[in-house]
Amino acid sequence: MKSAVFLFTVFTLTGCAFVQVSEEGAAVTQASATDVVNCTEVGNIDSQTQSRVLLERGSAKVKQELIDLARNQAASMGANAIVAIGEPENGRQSFRAYRC
Repeated sequence: MKSAVFLFTVFTLTGCAFVQVSEEGAAVTQASATDVVNCTEVGNIDSQTQSRVLLERGSAKVKQELIDLARNQAASMGANAIVAIGEPENGRQSFRAYRC
């Protein structure tokens, strides 16, 4: 019985989203470098989330949380677009924020 509860807890935790996009962050788009050539760079963002909660979390979930965190941060900086700098690594990723 304890094993079943433990497994349920592990699968529940690893499947949960830890980050919610704010209302302001929802207005920020994820763009490519070519999309922002005529935009003003606002600054850099370093996102970080848990890539492991007892077990390794799915890379798609981690990637989406990093984007969501960056969107929220970009909105607080007055930006409306983000561009990823490289790929996620160990629950971290960098972005550039732009105002277009």
